Amino acid sequence: MKISVNTIIESSSEKVWQAITDFENCPNWINGILSLKVLEQPQEGLIGFKWQETRKMFGKEATETMWITDCVDGEYYQTRAENHGAVYVSKLMVEQQDEQTLLTMEFSGTSESFWVNLLSSVMSVFMKKSMIKMIAQDLADIKAYVERG
Repeated sequence: MKISVNTIIESSSEKVWQAITDFENCPNWINGILSLKVLEQPQEGLIGFKWQETRKMFGKEATETMWITDCVDGEYYQTRAENHGAVYVSKLMVEQQDEQTLLTMEFSGTSESFWVNLLSSVMSVFMKKSMIKMIAQDLADIKAYVERG
């Protein structure tokens, strides 16, 4: 499953980047995140930053451990999470466009497990719609936070 969602934010890419990398405070303004716990903080840069994020998904609380695997400061960071045989990769990108910033999130989920693949194929339409809705809401929350200043 691959998903890409974006939004235009009336602000500079620097301000958007500051917001999306302020991990400790994200639960204060991204409604979908119930809590966030930093597990590992690199001495410099974002690669290797690791955290646990708790969200309410499908009526239940779910906690995922994520870490940053790739980053170009001020442009994008990519995260990875693994759960029950599935691998989830997300990439959050900022791109200055005149006085605005295009914020894009790409998400992909893969599995090496036959049973997870079988279940995913059956549930893919439902899961994809739910993921698009969740990502779009996260981006809307980021937009509102940054534009409030």
